[in-house]
Amino acid sequence: MSPGPVDIEVKGETDTTSVVVPEPLTVDDVTAWRAKGSVPTGTAAASNSDMFKSPACYTKPKAKRWDLQSCCPCQQRSPANPMADRYHLHRGKVPTGLISLGGGLPSSENFPFEELSVKVPTPPGFSEAETRASGTVVKAGKHDIREGTSVYDLEVALNYGQSVGAAPLLRFVTEHTEIVHRPPYSDWQCCLTVGSTVAWDAALRILCERGDYILTEEYSFSTALETARPLGIKAAPVKMDEQGLLPESLDEVLTNWDEKARGARKPHLLYTIPSGQNPTGATQSAERRREVYKVAQKHDLFIVEDEPYYFLQMQPYTPAGAESVPPPATREEFLKVLLPSFLSIDVDGRVLRLESFSKVISPGSRTGWIVASEQIVERFIHHFEYSTQNPSGISQIVLYKLLDEQWGHGGYLDWLLHLRLEYTQRRDVIVRACEEFLPTEIASWVPPSAGMFVDWRKHPGFKQGWTHDAIEESIFKAAVDKGVLVSSGSWFKADRSQEEEKMFFRTTFAAAPGDKITEAIKRFGEALRAEFGL
Repeated sequence: MSPGPVDIEVKGETDTTSVVVPEPLTVDDVTAWRAKGSVPTGTAAASNSDMFKSPACYTKPKAKRWDLQSCCPCQQRSPANPMADRYHLHRGKVPTGLISLGGGLPSSENFPFEELSVKVPTPPGFSEAETRASGTVVKAGKHDIREGTSVYDLEVALNYGQSVGAAPLLRFVTEHTEIVHRPPYSDWQCCLTVGSTVAWDAALRILCERGDYILTEEYSFSTALETARPLGIKAAPVKMDEQGLLPESLDEVLTNWDEKARGARKPHLLYTIPSGQNPTGATQSAERRREVYKVAQKHDLFIVEDEPYYFLQMQPYTPAGAESVPPPATREEFLKVLLPSFLSIDVDGRVLRLESFSKVISPGSRTGWIVASEQIVERFIHHFEYSTQNPSGISQIVLYKLLDEQWGHGGYLDWLLHLRLEYTQRRDVIVRACEEFLPTEIASWVPPSAGMFVDWRKHPGFKQGWTHDAIEESIFKAAVDKGVLVSSGSWFKADRSQEEEKMFFRTTFAAAPGDKITEAIKRFGEALRAEFGL
């Protein structure tokens, strides 16, 4: 269960006065809280999360310092782009009538977009059919700010922006972070990104040096591993079970680290996917996350929490015919059933959370955000100034129109709850297909995992001296011949030099419709039976 609301603490100062610690931000509080402040507008308006956090955040202690030394190029850059720094130094102090010839911001008169409109669901009608029938068309004009109809328009969105992201969308993700995670330290910040892959690449460049090892699950996201390899960074695998990362294995790897044998210093960074782990589908329980965090404290590890699937946590699996657990009935119940994130238990500021709209809105938006201590986020901002700069302005304004102006925080939570039920239904289809069609003599899986393990030593080729990889490749090709594509587990191995004990295949239920999922698992079962001579 996620942590409950922070209690209101009343301290008596005298017989007649008291100090009340403010309550944390909730969905219902957002409108009233926003009325006390404003969001910066205008082209490349400077902003940060401190402008949008509630007073409750500042009652908590600050994060510990992470004065990591690195010889990577990004650490040798200036603290900020001097042109941008000077430009924003004088904003708000500009003499009347000043004509700017200093900035390279093109005139919006030459942007060939006058208006942008998109049709989006009107909560609670989230289905495609309901959206076609009763969806809302939201519009963004070129000059909505000067016309007083919005705090974000195309004149701003289509121009250069801040590397932290556009202020209106940054405000939304900051409020969302506080509502959902309530970080237990005060100086946390958000920064928009061009997706989590870019954020992970930046994290490696900012937090590691060539020759370093990072720690990760023994099976991990192949793209994350491939991002590290060209940077000269190796992965040290940590064993897993049905709940994902094993804290005792993590502790064992670090305690017994031999710098001379490894040729590298002891790892100081853990990369983990706690919810719906890619590729195994394993999800760390609340207790497991706390145990992993304790190990991180013991060895002073920095944790990169990659969580694109966090809101795809599903209902408990129940076999066909059994009584299912009713879904959350309210937004408050929904927030309570979500597992606590590492960010929500991070009392030290040792967690970098990678957030993404890819799995819950659209991968093509190429927009996400990070949450970490101010010191760490500042490094990311400086890095982005010289690399990706900021997400697409068109993506940012479309997301802002959908999430903020149309849905609000309540509507967004309703959408996320809708996705929870959609994915639960798909998960049930694939697991029941596994129960019906896969040979249990050699195959095993753990709901809601989308991955399955195969006892490869029972393959006829094993007696003939076939290697693990040869048997895996044979099964993979047999599945393709039967008309189904699955992913081989070796593609996701953190350390490919280690001898493989398990054989693992990943399947996904995210894209195909239910009848296709069932047929695909049936075909895979036929391929396994043929390969193993069952």
